[in-house]
This record gives sequence, structure tokens and C-alpha cells, in this order.
Amino acid sequence: MAPPQGQMRPGRQLAVLGFIFVVLYLLVFFAGGASGSWKDRLEPKLGLDLVGGTRLTLEATNTVNGQPPTAENLEEARQIIENRVNAFGVAEAEVVTEGDRNIVVSLPGENRDLTEVGSAAELRFRKVLKVADGSGAAAAPAPSPTVTPSGTASPAPSGSATPTPSSSVKATPSPSGGQGGGAPAPSASATPSATASATPSAAAPSPSGSAQPVPASVEEQRKAVERKVGAAAWAAASGLQAPADLTTDPSLGEKLKPFASLSGREVAVLPAQMQFNVPQITCAQLDDRPPASISAPDQQVVACEDGALKYLLDQAKVLGTDVDDANAVLDQTNQWVVSLDFTGPGQEKWTNLTRESFNNEGQACDATALGDSGKCRVAVVLDNDVVSSPEIQGVLTGNSQITGNFTQRDASDLASTLRYGALPVTFEEAESQNVTATLGASHLRAGLLAAGIGMLLVIIYSFFYYRLLGSVIFLSLVLSALLVFGALVVLGRQIGFTLTLAGIAGMIVSLGVAADSFVIYFERLKDEIREGRSPRSAVPRAWIRARRTIISANAITLMSAVVLYIVSVGTVKGFAFALGLATVLDLVVVFLFRHPIMTMFARTRAFLSPRVSGLGRALPARTAEPAKPRNPRVKEA
Repeated sequence: MAPPQGQMRPGRQLAVLGFIFVVLYLLVFFAGGASGSWKDRLEPKLGLDLVGGTRLTLEATNTVNGQPPTAENLEEARQIIENRVNAFGVAEAEVVTEGDRNIVVSLPGENRDLTEVGSAAELRFRKVLKVADGSGAAAAPAPSPTVTPSGTASPAPSGSATPTPSSSVKATPSPSGGQGGGAPAPSASATPSATASATPSAAAPSPSGSAQPVPASVEEQRKAVERKVGAAAWAAASGLQAPADLTTDPSLGEKLKPFASLSGREVAVLPAQMQFNVPQITCAQLDDRPPASISAPDQQVVACEDGALKYLLDQAKVLGTDVDDANAVLDQTNQWVVSLDFTGPGQEKWTNLTRESFNNEGQACDATALGDSGKCRVAVVLDNDVVSSPEIQGVLTGNSQITGNFTQRDASDLASTLRYGALPVTFEEAESQNVTATLGASHLRAGLLAAGIGMLLVIIYSFFYYRLLGSVIFLSLVLSALLVFGALVVLGRQIGFTLTLAGIAGMIVSLGVAADSFVIYFERLKDEIREGRSPRSAVPRAWIRARRTIISANAITLMSAVVLYIVSVGTVKGFAFALGLATVLDLVVVFLFRHPIMTMFARTRAFLSPRVSGLGRALPARTAEPAKPRNPRVKEA
């Protein structure tokens, strides 16, 4: 039984809706960091697919027993990457985790190379033991091959955010306490001959430096590489004690030729001595190794500098964790450098390493690795790359500088990468996307046009089929749109929600959900009138019967949006969030506007007209009933 009409007070519900609008738009214009002109305050936060920008998806590669990294490690990595991105000085950068192994970095409004923000940034200081040609020229015998390593190569300017081996950056240790005779110049010009390279030094370290237990998975990969290159090539490479001299044994080049076909991932599982001694293994292959391939500090490794010089490096005596701080500063020559400050224990390790290198203790560094002054060189290794390899010209008790032809941006990027430490998880670039501002504006226009067309079609159909009731649909959609728009602006400031093209699609889909609730209510209203009730009494009864169905339909849509938001990644999350938000606000409009406005319309004359109201044949069917002949006996009486 419907409640008496007098109990329905539509004015109260409309007043509550008006209050919600007032509060919402006060937040839009005056709260949550609102600033600028009125137009600026009405602008929602747009995603990079609408304003242009850069998106980088990083996928974790180091797993344990096939399992993804822990949530704690992934969150720690996200925070480090976020700190690195924020150090760029860009605005509105977004770094989020997706699923159990992905981190997505988004920079709306700016195109920038973000590759280095996902680098492990594992800093190692390793003594250079030997140097060989890594360009591949040694694989093709020449009359007089010459390898010329130089620690003073002049670096060319690079647009990359972080110097790579091709940057030829040099490091200048800065002594403190008056030791070392001033800042040493990292100049090394050892010119080994082919004979010297082929002759192992009596004091050279043996492969035992890398003779660590090999994980079963790595051993399996090595066996796969052995099968690929063949038994003869593997036996020849295993027997090398120094870089192969193909001028004295040309047949050796044919035996080792299969190594040239190996990928970086396959080269990474080979022993360090084999990587160094086989001339067919070039710097191009070594630089293509997966991240963290040479991160083990207690093993000898092989790395390249300038893409042509192949270094056999000692165990890491100083690590990135020994660096307390890194800053981009101007030196005395007005050049940008990266200043490294060591921790207390780290400073002691650095001093011991420089003493060992300066004195060439145990003659560990052979002739190919010595600098111009006959002293050992120390390689600054960042991940898989040799950033620089200066000659140590004194025992240093102070901090160091990484110098080179840095711009302020390059130096700041490298400093921020080192400052925030190494990532606990190794990542590979899964997807990189650059969207220009022009393309973003085109996407925005297309999305708004699609939303406008969708709303226009719903409104046209509503007026055609429901006439006066179509105005209720029109006003409801307008109010829903205003609520959604205001919510987007506020949420963009408060929680960083960005509207993407997928989000616009979610709002367009919500138009269909809203239209369904209209159809349910209006058709229920027609049924009530056909059953003989007046329009005034039919409105509240139709609302009571349709309300449960409307709530159930919207609840299902809302649950679908929530589930989709939880299990999805990428822009699909934006679609789910926008769909859920629009559904919730549609329910607000249903309860606080649609039902009270229908109660008010039921009291008007136009509502009783079939031509105007849109109730169609429902009203004529009811008004025709009094014209039926009454009971004849009642007439005669």
C-alpha cells in the first residue's frame, strides 16, 4: 500500500541535492589546492593520453622459484623510482604498482626518456685487472692489432638522463687531508701488444676469483650454450688462459666463431674468464646482458667502457651502500660533476682500495690495465656499465667526484639515481609510450565528442518516446554530468585521479546504465496507470516497485566496476573507476531528483495529457473506463 501523498515532501530531497552541489563546487573552487583563474580551477587532472606525455611500464625479472617479488620489495622499489622521478623536477609524475610484478611511471604533459629510472643502480668500485679489445676487431686477425685503453677519453655530450658506457665519463677522486698530491688526473694510456695480451702475467689473478658455487639454473643455461656453440668451440674457449691471439693460431678463430652468435642473455651465464678471453664475445653482446648480470660483489666480472674496451674487473671492494650521498655540483673549472660522500666504514674501504691500487699490491693489475703513471685503475661500475675507470695516483682519504662533459640535467639525474640507492628488484622495460600534446588533444576532442553524441542520442530518444518525461531524463543526465565533473576535479587534487580516454569510455557506458533505470521506472508507472490508478497515486507506487530493481541493476554494475578495478592493470583501472563513480552518482540523482521531480510533475495538468506526458496509451485506457455502460438495474432504480 502506497503511503499517503501528503507524506511525500519532494522539496526536502531537492534541498539535500542542492546542498551536495554547493559543497562539491565550493571544494572545486576554493579547496584542495585550487588556484589560478576560475577556468583553471575547473580543469580536471587529465592523463597523458589526453594531454600528451610519457608512460613507462617496468616488469620485475628477478624471481625466486618462479614466484614474483614480495609486495614489500615491490613497494620499496616503487618508492625509490618515485624519488628518482621527482628529482627530475617534473610536476604531477605518477608511479604506481600494477599486479604483482609491474611498476608504471607516467609523466603527463612531458616527453622524456625514463629508461634509467628503472635501472638497478647497483654501484660497484672494482679494480681493473686486464684490458682487451671488445670491438670485435680482434676476432678478425690483423697484421698488428693494437688495443689502446684510455681513462682520459673526452666524452661527448649525451642527451640521456644517465651516462652510459658510450658517454666516456671519467671519475676524479678528490683527496682530503692533503694526501695524494692534489686531484689525480684519470689518465691511462697503456698500449698492450697482441703478444702481451696473449701472455698471462705471472702475478695475474687466477679464475679462482670467480670460482663461486654456480646455481643449478645457471649451470643448466651454460649447458644449453655449450650445446649451441658445439663441443669443439666450448673446449677451445675453456682452455684459454688469456685473450686469444688469433694471429699466431688462425684456426682458433674458426673454432671460437660460434660465440659471435650468442645473445646477451646467453653470454651472461658464461664464466667471467671465458667472456674476457674469447675475442668473438664483443662489447655489443656484453652491453646487451640482462640487468644485474654482474651485480655479485664477491666475483670477478667483465664489463665494457666506450663500447670497445673489455675489462676484467676484480671483486667489488666498495659498494653503492658505502656511498652516503651524491650531489650534482660545479667544480673549480665551472663544470658539472657528481660529488660522492662516503659513509664512515665506506670511507675506510675506499681508502684501502686506493692504497691497494696505487701500490698495485700483488701485481694484480697487468700491463694492459695500468695507467700512464704505472698505477692501477679503478672502474666505477653502475649496473652492467663502466661509467669511468680513472688511474689512482694517491692514497685517498676523502671523497670522490664523477666528472665528465655533464649538463646540469645529466649530473642531477645520475646523482639522484645514486642518492636513492639500488632497487631491491631488477626490472626490464616492458612497454614505453610517448604521446605528443597534439595527439593527446586529438584524443580529448574525440572522447568528448563521443560522450556528447552518446548523451544526445539518449536525450533525443527520451523526448521522442517519453515526451514530457523526457525532460526528467534530460535534467537527470545534466545533473549527473555536473556531479561527475565536480567529483573528477576534486579527486584529481585529493588522490591524484587522472581522467584518461578509458575513463571517458566508462562514463559513456554509464549513460546506458542511467537510461535503463529510467525505462524501469517509467514502464512501471505505465503499468500502475493501466491497472486503474490515477497518475498521482501511480507515481509513488511505481517508485516503490521500481526502486528495488533500479538499486539491484546499479549494484551489479558497481560490483563489476569494483572487481574490474581490483584485477585489472593499466588504463582499464581508469575505465572501472569512472564507471563506478558515475554509477554511484547516478543513484544519488535517482533518489534525490528523479523521484521528487516526478512527484511534482504528477500534480500538473500536463501530466494528465497523453500527448504531452509521454504515458501514451496508458492514460486513454484508464479514461475510457467510465464510458462503459453501468449495470442496467442500477439505472432503472
